[in-house]
Amino acid sequence: MLENLRERLQAHRPRRIRLRLPEAAVLLPIVDRPEPTLLFTRRAGHLATHSGQVAFPGGKREPGDADLLATALRESREEIALPAERVELLGRLSDVLSLHGLRVTPWVGLIPPDLPLIADPGELDAIFEVPLTHFLEDQRTHTDVIRVDGRDYYVPSYTNDGHVIWGLSAMMLVELLAEGFAMPISLFERPPGELIHLPERRVSRP
Repeated sequence: MLENLRERLQAHRPRRIRLRLPEAAVLLPIVDRPEPTLLFTRRAGHLATHSGQVAFPGGKREPGDADLLATALRESREEIALPAERVELLGRLSDVLSLHGLRVTPWVGLIPPDLPLIADPGELDAIFEVPLTHFLEDQRTHTDVIRVDGRDYYVPSYTNDGHVIWGLSAMMLVELLAEGFAMPISLFERPPGELIHLPERRVSRP
């Protein structure tokens, strides 16, 4: 399943957001199991923003970070005790814009199975894995329509063991599936025969 992933991601030309915005970065950790999984976190319920939401490890760039890859690796170490040297970098995905005006750069990395990962209780209350096949088989529960600058984005929402994967994380995931695994999935096309949830909010870039 992972044989051509690095080659595809290295050939990919991710989009960059050119706006001058605060920067953040996340890591999409693929766990190298016989049946590969994707690792997620769940933000702690006591946090003021995004509490209880599923996300990839990551956060805001700090002055000491050499680049955004360093941000993603540092945040992964702080949030889940993932050593940077255990991450095999596979490639980068396109920038995405958060609702809070952050330009978020996603990186994809391969990590060994069964590392002694520990969730930082100040930020997270869970670390969990979902089989990649769950996404490659497109086991979405529905599709959210998110309007950004007058354009509709068709964002899948997935549920696995009570965890809901949606929003920004799902947008990154769609690009990973399309570019890394050549899956016929797109944020820009309405999926046929799917339950559609119309947007409750409209997003404009700052």
